[in-house]
Amino acid sequence: SGVLPLCRSPAWDRATRPPPSPSPAPGLPLAPCRAFSNNKIQVELDESSGVAMMKFKSPPVNSLSLEFLTEFSISLEKLENNRACRGVIITSAVPKIFSSGLDITEMCGKSVEHYSEFWRAVQEMWLRLYGSNMVTVAAVNGSSPAGGCLVALSCDYRIMAENPKFSIGLNEAQLGIVAPFWFKDTFVNVVGHRTAERSLQLGSLHPAPEALRLGLVDELVPEEKLMEKAAAVMAQWLALPDHARQLTKTMMRKAVLDRLVAHREEDIKNFITFVSKESIQKSLRMYMEMLKKRK
Repeated sequence: SGVLPLCRSPAWDRATRPPPSPSPAPGLPLAPCRAFSNNKIQVELDESSGVAMMKFKSPPVNSLSLEFLTEFSISLEKLENNRACRGVIITSAVPKIFSSGLDITEMCGKSVEHYSEFWRAVQEMWLRLYGSNMVTVAAVNGSSPAGGCLVALSCDYRIMAENPKFSIGLNEAQLGIVAPFWFKDTFVNVVGHRTAERSLQLGSLHPAPEALRLGLVDELVPEEKLMEKAAAVMAQWLALPDHARQLTKTMMRKAVLDRLVAHREEDIKNFITFVSKESIQKSLRMYMEMLKKRK
């Protein structure tokens, strides 16, 4: 996943950052700077606006596999380390799906070592995204269950395509899985305790209009206007001085982030114990069979 030398300024590394390029000749359009792309995630950074576009491109459903999560964290780190980047819009390149959440195949019939590596990657993705200094806007252009919902919840602002067929929620309970405490904390911080408690216990997936009513997303817009709206919201957030916004974000989110950091190893052990149970493996296998039949 090396950086593609397609930008005017390959400025990923602070230390080796070259001086700003001279302005292009009049009449030459400044194309968005194509930053880097790898197997699962495509990132383009427009250095003139300071806004990156991150697109999930892991068909059929952008499931959060170990490879996907690793690429996601690396992509966020590269953007975070680039002083030209102030915000990132996260969306999907796959029609009708934002992300289907954690890849079930990573949790079924694998070794303890694999479960540990996978869960650490899930934690790392969340710690980076929820704690990011950048403005993060989720442009949710399809359904977003479970881990996909977590990605959206971890952003600063959520805009969803106005399509009642698209749904979003932490539906782990439906699969016989319990959402970890930091999923729950993130959810509670967005929708409040009562809504989160009911939704988590029932494993609810909320259609877009209901998601807006519950405050799970901030806005609904027609699908064709989603990216335009995301850009407008980003501009509004970037109009503020970065330091004031970043310190406020840290103040609001630090306790939740610190809680996982303090209990990270324990959380991995809990996941391994839970996912290794035969009853859980059985329900995951049944779920995978059901998905195969749907295809």
